[in-house]
Amino acid sequence: MFAFIVRRVLQAIVVMLIISFIGFALKQNVGDPVRELTGISVSAAERDAIREKLGLNDPFLVQYGRFLKGAVLEGNIGQSFFYKKPAMEVIVSKAPATLELVLVCSVLIVVLSIPMGIYSAIYPKRLLSRLIMGFSTIGVSVPIFLIAILLIYVFSIKLGWLPSYGRGETVNVWGWESGLLTVDGLKHLLLPATALTALMLPLFVRLIRSEMMEVLETEYVKFAWAKGLPRVRIWFVHAFKNTLLPVITVGGVQIGTMIAFTILTETVFQWGGLGFLFLEAVERADTSLLVAYLIFVGVIFVVVNTVVDIIYGLVNPMVRITGRK
Repeated sequence: MFAFIVRRVLQAIVVMLIISFIGFALKQNVGDPVRELTGISVSAAERDAIREKLGLNDPFLVQYGRFLKGAVLEGNIGQSFFYKKPAMEVIVSKAPATLELVLVCSVLIVVLSIPMGIYSAIYPKRLLSRLIMGFSTIGVSVPIFLIAILLIYVFSIKLGWLPSYGRGETVNVWGWESGLLTVDGLKHLLLPATALTALMLPLFVRLIRSEMMEVLETEYVKFAWAKGLPRVRIWFVHAFKNTLLPVITVGGVQIGTMIAFTILTETVFQWGGLGFLFLEAVERADTSLLVAYLIFVGVIFVVVNTVVDIIYGLVNPMVRITGRK
């Protein structure tokens, strides 16, 4: 198992180097930060002087080497041109909003998808199962921005029950600006969390249903029925336990995907998180901030998937054997 973990960690390091290289390469081709900083009234000579001061005239490999050196030795992945502070500091200040949104969505998905998927697998021909699968098909087909706009129209404009934008009231807990500890913050969180959950929930419902229906047809489950075991034990111990392996794998990938999809959600709800920050960085050609965002999301993807691989290896030893071969 130790060798398995070491291989996964080394693979994660290689992937992060590739992500950093691609992100830094994009930095050279996304707008002109000097133009965005100075406007059109500054002369070309002054712009060249600013570029020289910022190191933007150096060759690509020199800039990338300087970037890697700062990232590895100092934890510095660039200076935001707009905010005039380290890009990672800006990312960290906006991360709590996005991470809380993803956390709430993850909890809702787990709480809702497991009973819905199990019920649909056990009773596939019942009316409720057909309704669940019908709504899941609609959820997969409808784009998230349309769901978000519909929620705002119904619950904010027509009914006036919930706020339509912003994070609301937050409290500082050990440097973490949290909206989960205030009533106003929870009200502001409800609509964006529902919109993001509606995008991801159908995938997990359909995945759990299909995997469990397949497991219910296996020989060892039929043998458990023949032995006269209680049906609850067969469903949840024998069938659902073996359904979890692919669900864990897909769940790990989708956590990173949800962080990426918050760009649309945060834009519609004006949610001050990483997605909204990314769009602002694109508009301002703040390339250092763009690279920092890509690396931050890449780190989350790599860490989550590495942890999932390790958990998968612990749960199913065949993964370790296959990986060794």
